[in-house]
Amino acid sequence: MAMTMTGEIRLAAPREVVWAKLNDPAVLKACIPGCEELEEIDRQGFRAVAKMKVGPVSARFRGKVTLTDLDPPNSYNIAGEGEGGVAGFAKGGAKVRLLERDNGTLLTYQVEAQIGGKLAQLGQRLVNGSAKKLADEFFTNFARSL
Repeated sequence: MAMTMTGEIRLAAPREVVWAKLNDPAVLKACIPGCEELEEIDRQGFRAVAKMKVGPVSARFRGKVTLTDLDPPNSYNIAGEGEGGVAGFAKGGAKVRLLERDNGTLLTYQVEAQIGGKLAQLGQRLVNGSAKKLADEFFTNFARSL
């Protein structure tokens, strides 16, 4: 099942500060819902473990995230994939952009992802709702960290 999600959030911090926090493993670990481990494996990648629940399906996902097309402090692309055992898999990418706006930063994102296994059997509406909730929770946590 493929899904697309876009969004934006206004952050009350300079673009350079937002960029630094978006690349800080400790900040990301604290902001990602269900994140149990987040380890930087090189300057452009992380290994992660996160426990997620989507409807009746709960799983621990292990995966890797790679950052590409870095343009500090303006933008980067994120590509990732994770395995959740019998729950299924998720893979995809996001384009993240930071724009200076009104004494702060406007962060925009565009996500394209694919899921399979039991997760895909739950139905588009439930999966999209859960993905939106997780994204909202991440950005609420991230805004608080600034």
